[in-house]
Amino acid sequence: MTDQSATEATVPGQTDAGHSPSCEPSGQTESEQSGRTEQGGQGQQGGQGVSRRKLLGTAGATGIVLGAAGAAAGHAAAPAQATPLASLGSTRAMFHGKHQPGITEGLQARGHLVAFDLAPGAGRKEAAALLRRWSTTAERLMAGEAAAHGDTDVARDAGPSSLTITFGFGHSFFDRTGLVKQRPASLDPLPDFSSDRLDKARSNGDLWVQIGADDALVAFHALRAIQKDAGSAARVRWQMNGFNRSPGATTHPMTARNLMGQLDGTRNPKPAEPDFDKRIFVPADGSKGPAWMANGSYAVVRRIRMLLDDWENLSVRAQEQVIGRRKSDGAPLSGGTETTAMDLEKADAQGDYIVPVNAHARITRPDQNGGSAMLRRPFSYHDGFGADGTPDAGLLFICWQADPLRGFVPVQRKLDRGDALSQYIRHEASGLFAVPGGAARGEYVGQRLLEG
Repeated sequence: MTDQSATEATVPGQTDAGHSPSCEPSGQTESEQSGRTEQGGQGQQGGQGVSRRKLLGTAGATGIVLGAAGAAAGHAAAPAQATPLASLGSTRAMFHGKHQPGITEGLQARGHLVAFDLAPGAGRKEAAALLRRWSTTAERLMAGEAAAHGDTDVARDAGPSSLTITFGFGHSFFDRTGLVKQRPASLDPLPDFSSDRLDKARSNGDLWVQIGADDALVAFHALRAIQKDAGSAARVRWQMNGFNRSPGATTHPMTARNLMGQLDGTRNPKPAEPDFDKRIFVPADGSKGPAWMANGSYAVVRRIRMLLDDWENLSVRAQEQVIGRRKSDGAPLSGGTETTAMDLEKADAQGDYIVPVNAHARITRPDQNGGSAMLRRPFSYHDGFGADGTPDAGLLFICWQADPLRGFVPVQRKLDRGDALSQYIRHEASGLFAVPGGAARGEYVGQRLLEG
């Protein structure tokens, strides 16, 4: 959860970094979550001339304005007529482009992360065929169309719902495919951190897929299609499910909150900033890695458990001292509003810093870490309760950067040495993946690596 300054603006672009476990997740306003890429744009199904996900049903338009008490009456009174697809379902992200989808889009309401290992005997040829199948499926599903083969109809009545599907390669992939010479130096394994309690079975992997959508069935449909496409070429290594607040759920656009109740992601780098691409994406000129990684990025994935019982036993004042920001509105303890620059030198009458020296927001500020920047785009998770009744809940932390050795690693090392938040979180799984640039029309993701 790193705040690279714990919580301040909103979106996959901010300048200080929201507060959350390990490198601070992405803070995006709800308006950015709902404002995806392209409205409508639905595909056709099997010659019928009608999108597979044409209608939401009578609850689509009317359900949004019904209160909880009036919902049943509203459904009973609603006429059996076709209603327009709600904007939530009709919004579409594009598969083809300079970068892969699922990186700069706003936070999505539902997410699945899944890693695969190539099956014994599978190599470069099988990997290429798999990425070709996956890319075809991703393009169709993101357009609101059915999968090409064996579609389950799980999302038949939904629109694209901002579905994004993103593919990446782990360190071991290059050994399995005989492409070691093409492995980027930036994909070297992450160093050990003293706070890590990693489960190797839920870490790393040959291949990684990130799925996000604003509808849970659309996201699950994509997960199932990707898993079926793997066939005999790859086997699931681990899989995790996450969620965020749904677009439109608050009365005004605001930075998202994590399961600790903190505004999270205030100072994420913003796409509008002049150095955004330089900090997040690999340059296309080949100066920072192999040519096949042009316009790509590196994803650090961490499953960070929040020790919520311990955290919730703290007073709000104590929680704010740990983070360095007010819980109510994300403003720095030094004063102002959420977007006010934190005054690290401000002291109280006793001469103590207003923002404690070990506060998460202070430690993770980019200007306190040589300008290290990461685009944080996480999901919260809840996987039930342990035998002792404690919740297995926290953050599926995902951060994007042009070079993790200059982005994630130095910040995490600093957090490792004295972050006040560290006693309330536990890093339980980890992965680092090279995510190539977007596929041009007629290409599949990773083609320049696998056929280069």
